[in-house]
Formats: sequence, C-alpha cells, structure tokens
Amino acid sequence: MTMTRRAERAVAAESVERAGRTVTRSLSRKVELSATRVYELDPLSDTRWEPFINGHPKASVFHSKQWLRALQTSYGYNPVVLTTCSRETTLTNGLVCCRVNSWLTGKRLVSLPFADHCDLLASNSAELDDLLLHVRQRDVGKREHIEIRPVSYQPGSSNGFHQSATYRTHSLALCKSKQELFNNLHKSSLQQRIRKAEREAVQCEEGNSEGMLGKFYGLLAITRRRHCLPPQPLSWFRALINAFGDDLKIRVASKGDIPIASILTLSHKTSMVYKYGCSNAHFHRFGGIALLLWNAIEEAKDKGMHELDMGRSDCDNAGLISFKERFGAVGRPLLYWTYPDRRKATLGIQDRAMIRSLARVTPEFALKAIGTLLYRHMG
Repeated sequence: MTMTRRAERAVAAESVERAGRTVTRSLSRKVELSATRVYELDPLSDTRWEPFINGHPKASVFHSKQWLRALQTSYGYNPVVLTTCSRETTLTNGLVCCRVNSWLTGKRLVSLPFADHCDLLASNSAELDDLLLHVRQRDVGKREHIEIRPVSYQPGSSNGFHQSATYRTHSLALCKSKQELFNNLHKSSLQQRIRKAEREAVQCEEGNSEGMLGKFYGLLAITRRRHCLPPQPLSWFRALINAFGDDLKIRVASKGDIPIASILTLSHKTSMVYKYGCSNAHFHRFGGIALLLWNAIEEAKDKGMHELDMGRSDCDNAGLISFKERFGAVGRPLLYWTYPDRRKATLGIQDRAMIRSLARVTPEFALKAIGTLLYRHMG
C-alpha cells in the first residue's frame, strides 16, 4: 500500500508539473503576442506595397492596388494593411483589409470586400495569429465583427475566430499545351459545344470599352434576375475598368446581332482570373460561355500565364462546380472566418426563399436600383 501511495503521489506530482509547464507556455505565448507591435499602412500610397505583392508567391489580384482602388472609388472603402514591419523596414508580411462603415449592416473589418479569397501574406500561421490578436484587442467593441478569407493559413483556435462560411474555389493549371488542355475538356458538354459554337458562326469580340461594358451589363442583369438577385452597380465595373485598364477584358459572344454570353477576366502576374460570367438562357444551346472561356484559356497560354483562377462556388451549387471541373480545374475548400461568431446571423432557408420570391417579381430597373443601393453595405 505504501509503495502504491508513493507511486500515486509521484504520478500526481508529475501531472501538476506538466500542467504548470503548459500554463507557463500559454502565458508566455500570450505575453509574446501582446508584446508584438503591429503597424498600419495605406497600400495605395505606401511605396513598399506594390513591390512586396509583386514578389510574394501568395499575392493575388485581390491584393493589388487596382482592386483596392476600385473598391475605394466605387464603394468608398478605405484599405489598410496590418503588418508587424515598422515603417522604416522592408515589408515581409501583411494582412490587407477594408473598414466598412454602414448604417444598414454595421461596422466591420473585412479582408477583403467582394474578393473570393484574400490570403495573409506571411511566412507562417503564427504571424496571422499575431495580427488577428491585434485586431481583436483594438477593434472589439468598436466594430460589429471581423471577417477574413484566407487560403493558406487558418486562424489558431485560441484567437476565438469561428468558421462562418464554406465554399469551393477552382483553379486550372496551364502547364500543358493548348491541345492537351483542349483534350482534357469534357467531351460532350465542352468540346462539342465549342465546336458547335464555331459551326453556328457565333461571333466573339473583346475589349473594355463603354460599348462592351453595356453588352456585358445587359447580360449580367438578365443572369442576376434568373438567379433572383440584384446586379452589382454599373459604377463598380466602370471603377474596375479604370483601375485595371488593359488587364481587364470583357469578352462577348453574339449570335447575329444578339449578345448571348459574356465573361469578365482580370490579369495579375501569372494568373488570369475569371471573375464574372453571364448569359441569356434562351441561347445556351450555342455554347457561348464555353467558347469564351476556351478563348480566355488560349490567350492566357499565349501570355505565358500559369493558371486560370475560376473563382469560388457555393458548395450546394453542384452544377457550377461540375462545370468548372469539366474544364479540368481542381477544386479545394475555401473557408471564411469571423470574430465574434456570426453563424447565427446568417439568413435561413426561409429568409433566402422569401428574398428570391420578391426578386422574381421585381422589375429590372428596380433590381438595378436595389443593387446600387445595397452592395456598398454588403462588403
């Protein structure tokens, strides 16, 4: 019995010692985090930002000054970059955000409004935790919530962030030849549709003129109505065109004099981004979207780009996910995170059904007005 009690005491003492070491490490980490100084910079004026993102492998079009300038011009969002690098040093990390101040949806910090994804530009997840702790300490109580949309790094469990939404994001690698890429397309739903579009003399044009924008926006309004949603403001697309210039391209497919499909792509470094697509359902049999995307792939190959980023999809949109994967695009989960927990604030199935029912009977001019009014509050 004596030896047993001694053994029990020894085990208990070892457990206490282990717990003490754990608490010490935890406290040490908290002290380290709270001692980390975080700086804020304006990416539109700080001369370090553009060279930094141009050299960072995880930087996307959504980190670019062009995207940030369009957000500021169209919606009045002022971008800010959080970094642990002082103003006198070279940038090695950064989390770009916009402060959205809305009387309708509240104040919040978003990384990044209307972006499919926006990675932390850093070398490890610990730097993300440092920056998020700073945001929480500074903005909790001042802002309704904080939302991040990372790809590579996820927030640590100790930060209190909760997964708020799950999507799929798809990317098509362009390392193969054009012929190999075409052969990888789904035979009946893509290859045959592209050939049919060519046989039916579907005409394709491209550019970013006001005339091209008008054709694109007309089709976008039709598509958004079909999905029972208001279209984005026309001013948003004008802001994108002004910011990106020739790096933005609108492609329109027409049957005779009638525009039947259109896509909008953005080019950044070695990636072409398929950001918006729209069509007239009465002409789907002519394969306009498939033809336009294939033309975009060919152009991206000619320019030596490495990927076509096909954007995010709702996980329950099986048709869109299947469409992208039939091009050979590879999908992966895309998680959005918020602090505090926002899952209870999301719209329920009945709420979404009611909104769609109302949108279905709303005149087109009213839907456009609603989009112009509401999108700047959505972020």
